[in-house]
Amino acid sequence: MDNPTDYIVHSDATLITAMTQIDFSEKGIVFVVDKATHGLLGSLSDGDVRRYLLQDGSLSSNVTQTMNKNPIKANSGRSFSELEKILEEKQIDAIPLVDTEGRIESIYFKGDHEKIVPKEQLCLPVVIMAGGKGTRLAPYTYVLPKPLIPVSGKTIIEHIMDQFIAYGCDQFSIIVNYRKNLIKAFFQDEASPYQVAFIDEFEFQGTGGGLSLLEEKINGTFFMTNCDILVDCDFSDLLNYHRENKHILTMVGAEMSMTVPYGTVISDESGNVNGFTEKPSYDFVANTGVYLIEPEFLDYIPKNTFIHITDVIEKCISAKQSIGVYKIKEDAWLDMGQHESLAEMVNKLQNKEK
Repeated sequence: MDNPTDYIVHSDATLITAMTQIDFSEKGIVFVVDKATHGLLGSLSDGDVRRYLLQDGSLSSNVTQTMNKNPIKANSGRSFSELEKILEEKQIDAIPLVDTEGRIESIYFKGDHEKIVPKEQLCLPVVIMAGGKGTRLAPYTYVLPKPLIPVSGKTIIEHIMDQFIAYGCDQFSIIVNYRKNLIKAFFQDEASPYQVAFIDEFEFQGTGGGLSLLEEKINGTFFMTNCDILVDCDFSDLLNYHRENKHILTMVGAEMSMTVPYGTVISDESGNVNGFTEKPSYDFVANTGVYLIEPEFLDYIPKNTFIHITDVIEKCISAKQSIGVYKIKEDAWLDMGQHESLAEMVNKLQNKEK
């Protein structure tokens, strides 16, 4: 998050001073604090200023005459998922995080959750599935394996690893197969800051079969992720959800909505038309490819067999094991598995860095 002083004015400031600060901050809002105690008093947006001036207000008036005296605020330490929910519910773009005395410690702006350093360090191992051929990204993958494709200044796998490192998860096991020597060489460079162990997959075994190679290598809860996706997810909150519900596996699911671009026909089995639905929308949860897994899950994976992780999950469900889904918003999931989604990921990451 940015320096909070860039978005703060004191209670003795004039409106013209506050307008200058709003213009400088480029966020369209400042927060007013008591000059003596530094406690939060109110907020002032560019919209508040316009409305005040349209009512013949003076630029030399005190900022407290114009400010919103009941600003939305939150206690420091709230998770980004909680903050994003508040912003969405209140339809605002910024929220000050205050200490027990009401003083602003930081300011959270919509969409800058990747800049929050979580207080809780999870220190769980992370498994990255990086053995696939990436055929949907050809011809790029004729030259580079998918994990090493550059996206906004770094390889996609580095973006993924940096997300986990922010939560203290810095021990990575990478399952490799296709062009594995290139991946190994990249991380074995002396300048690489990552702690990586490689697990060789000699035959393509799918996302489920590859996990069977972890037997006797992992004996506790671990994260697993595909190598072509990023999720804006509070991993601390995910872990709490997983453990509270005693799931053997929790997948991260993105809440999606899809609109059919046609009017659809409602009919019975005999072909009799009963009506129409014009461009219906359907809500569903998509599997993002990020999981939190207990080691017992590995017991359900057959050895030396090609199997998708979703098929293993089905086996667990049949065995009455508890499987969960932790839901995130659609725009919190970035996928680079195809050319169109790769371009979208590049665009979003570049915008976040501005």
